[in-house]
Amino acid sequence: MPRPVKLRCIAQMPQFSYFKPLGVPVSILDKVSLSIEEIEAIRLKDMEGLEQEDSAKKMCISRPTFHRILQSARKKLADALVNGKAIQIEGGNYGFPYSRFTCNEDGHKWNVPFDVMASGGTISCPSCFSVDIQPEYPIPSFGCGRKGSGGFRRGRRHQQSKMREILEENKDNSDA
Repeated sequence: MPRPVKLRCIAQMPQFSYFKPLGVPVSILDKVSLSIEEIEAIRLKDMEGLEQEDSAKKMCISRPTFHRILQSARKKLADALVNGKAIQIEGGNYGFPYSRFTCNEDGHKWNVPFDVMASGGTISCPSCFSVDIQPEYPIPSFGCGRKGSGGFRRGRRHQQSKMREILEENKDNSDA
């Protein structure tokens, strides 16, 4: 049995989830699917200009794994551009740098770092040690899991603005 896939840390969700050639109906297009971590690898290496070693550290994975993700993403993008295919961004095995939790016992709120979340260990309240906790805000359903996306009740823009607020709040908390 193969090892379970390790979560990859991503800094942000993509702003858009579907691209297609102009003037071609979606119904006749072939589709290429890119995972969220493939988009993150392209963002770090090609847009931010980071070296593979630094990019891999930001995603909490090894450099060879980063290379494989980046190579896969570039191959899929080339296929889509050269052959006129649609690009859909969905799925993957990823997490965010921090997840915020609330204790149901005493109302305490705190951030849990990605490496703690990825380890799969039990999380408890740091003030009262209760395991009766819950995420403060839901993890976005856009592209979660290998099989793709769930629905948005309040819209994608709402979820994206919520994620931006979360990331900014975490950045402010880490600076303090």
